[in-house]
Amino acid sequence: MDDMLTRDWEMLLGRAHGPLDFRLIFQPTMAALLAIRAGLQDARVGRPPYGWAVLTQYGHRMELLRVGWKDVGRLFIAAVVIDIIYELIVFGWVYPGQPFIVAATLAVPPYLLIRGPTNRIARRFDRRPHGSQREEPRSMTISDPKRKDH
Repeated sequence: MDDMLTRDWEMLLGRAHGPLDFRLIFQPTMAALLAIRAGLQDARVGRPPYGWAVLTQYGHRMELLRVGWKDVGRLFIAAVVIDIIYELIVFGWVYPGQPFIVAATLAVPPYLLIRGPTNRIARRFDRRPHGSQREEPRSMTISDPKRKDH
């Protein structure tokens, strides 16, 4: 058991060098860009910072996690696929849990660490008075059937 853990740990650390090492920069950068986009949208519509909302809004936690997964899910899947390719090139074999560990490490923390602060910074620079209506995202607006302009 100790040999297996030692081997897995060495394999995970050894990924910093060799083929496809660009993914160690690319995947966190993409996660950060997705988080910035989501954080700006959160600020625009008046949502609380993402990480704080996930921790404190129990009733909305699953919805918030679903929204976050929607943003980072494709990136996570791409990270898993790229790591499987890496394992096939370097080891000639796929170690089943390792691609998921690497993908979760490269994609999820940057997203969680950047989305909330982006929201807070964007709100700080928002020039609208506090009582003004914030714009609703298109997916959350409900159309009024009595309106004639649509």
